[in-house]
Amino acid sequence: MTGFLHGPVETAPGVLVHSRRSREAGAETWLILAARDAVKARQEWAEYGVTLLRCGTHFTAVRIPTDIVLAAAGTSDRAGVATYLAKALDGPCFFDGDNRAFYTLTPLSTAHRWDLLDTEALGAGFFLKVPATTITGPDPRCAAYWVVPMDGPAALCDPETVRRLVQRGRIRRSEAAASEAGEDA
Repeated sequence: MTGFLHGPVETAPGVLVHSRRSREAGAETWLILAARDAVKARQEWAEYGVTLLRCGTHFTAVRIPTDIVLAAAGTSDRAGVATYLAKALDGPCFFDGDNRAFYTLTPLSTAHRWDLLDTEALGAGFFLKVPATTITGPDPRCAAYWVVPMDGPAALCDPETVRRLVQRGRIRRSEAAASEAGEDA
């Protein structure tokens, strides 16, 4: 058995449970591997709350416009959207207010087969402004924050789950537009 707060705890013979802080530290270290300069990236996270990470090294980021996510969630309430995304994605997602988009982190292979309109898979050759793993709500240093934090190193969204979320959002957005058009008639 290791440290109460930071290390894994053996709950039964051969079964280790890692603390939330241990998983967060692992996720942070894993993400930093995508930086050009790990020391600079950690400094930028501390000072600015965000740093640029290379997509296509450990993950592909799928950019989803805010209106699609809000339509899928059926709410614009920040807590409601976060609850919905945590259940719907079962993987990491952050919001960037500067770009008015949500970003899901998915496996590398996603970039090669992603084809949904209104979205973009950012793979090799893209740099993405990623919030520090500790920023899980609006922060005065930056416009980006984790809506669904990473649960550990390489804990990514399933691309098909992301695809279903986008399709649901697009359908609900179209239904809302049709409903509004009917009310205007």
